[in-house]
Amino acid sequence: MMLREKKLMNVLNTTELKLRINNIIDESIVDGEGIRMVVFTQGCKLRCAFCHNPATHELEAGEFVDLEFIRNKWKLNPLLSGITISGGEPFLQVEAVYELVKLAKKDNLDVIVYSGYTYESLKARNCEYTNGILETADLLIDGPFIHQLKDLSLMWRGSSNQRVIDLKETKMKDEVVTRY
Repeated sequence: MMLREKKLMNVLNTTELKLRINNIIDESIVDGEGIRMVVFTQGCKLRCAFCHNPATHELEAGEFVDLEFIRNKWKLNPLLSGITISGGEPFLQVEAVYELVKLAKKDNLDVIVYSGYTYESLKARNCEYTNGILETADLLIDGPFIHQLKDLSLMWRGSSNQRVIDLKETKMKDEVVTRY
C-alpha cells in the first residue's frame, strides 16, 4: 500500500476501530430526547455555509479515541437515555460509527445519528457499514444545513430541509417515516 493511501485510510479511520472525534459532551438535553451523551466526529467534506460546528470540518484535526473509552464514559452515567453521534460527518467513519452504535444498543441506549447526506444518498452507497448504522440506530437527522432555510423553531435541526427520520418505522414500512 502506498504511503498516500495509508495516510488517507488513517484520516478516514478505516484501518482500526478508533473514532476520530472533535469532542464529547457528557450530558446534553438539546440533541435528542432525554439526557444524552453527544459524540462529535471529526471531518466533513460538505462544509455547509454557516455550519454550527465548523471546527469539525478538517479531516486531520481532532483525536482518535478507542470505542471502549467512549463506552466507559457513558457507563459512568446511569441517567443517560441515549447517545447522539454528530459531526463533522459521522458517515465518513462508517466502520467505527457502526461499531459504536452496536455498543450503545447492547447497553440499551437509543441512538441518534446526524448526517449532512440524505437518507436516500446514504442508502444508495450500498455499503455494509452505512446500512448497518441505518438499520441499528433509532433516528437519523439528515440533510445539509441550508442557511436560507434556517428555522430555530425546529426540533433538533437547523434548517427546514433536514428531516428527523424514524429508522425503525422506515425499515418496517419501506418508506421514509419522519417525526416532528
